[in-house]
Amino acid sequence: MLENHAKLMQFFSSSEGIVGRKRLQKMIYILKKCDVPFEERYQFHFYGPYSEELTLRIEEMCNLGFISETMEEKKNYYQYRYEVTDSGREFMEHYEESLPSLNDHIDMMNGKSSRFLELASTMLFFEHLPKSEVIEKVFSVKSKQNYSEDDMEEAWEFIEKLRGIH
Repeated sequence: MLENHAKLMQFFSSSEGIVGRKRLQKMIYILKKCDVPFEERYQFHFYGPYSEELTLRIEEMCNLGFISETMEEKKNYYQYRYEVTDSGREFMEHYEESLPSLNDHIDMMNGKSSRFLELASTMLFFEHLPKSEVIEKVFSVKSKQNYSEDDMEEAWEFIEKLRGIH
């Protein structure tokens, strides 16, 4: 039952904190598409792939005191920061690491903007389509983001590099 929580805890333990709910959703989805065995189901939402299961699991982990969620006020919005707590580290001592090392993946994703991760995750959501149709889909469902073909080419390269990490 807590195996999925432990997998997420390992993800958080591999980072120095995740800033942003959207970033968190996209990072887990991208890792899942890179064959990291996260089990949360995703559907397409306004900001790309979204998992209600992930949202609920994060809320449970906050309620259990395993991760902290702090709200940071920005100019005209709030942003959330997630970090492992001491209780979370103690919880992790009871579970064998069930995932490969995520440090390199997380470092690569943390080097990108949330906007870019939204693009990459959206492309991955439609990857079952031919590449030309993926591009059309992105231009259609993400028209307000004004992604360029260069952005998409950079995202394809990024995805290939991520998938090449072992």
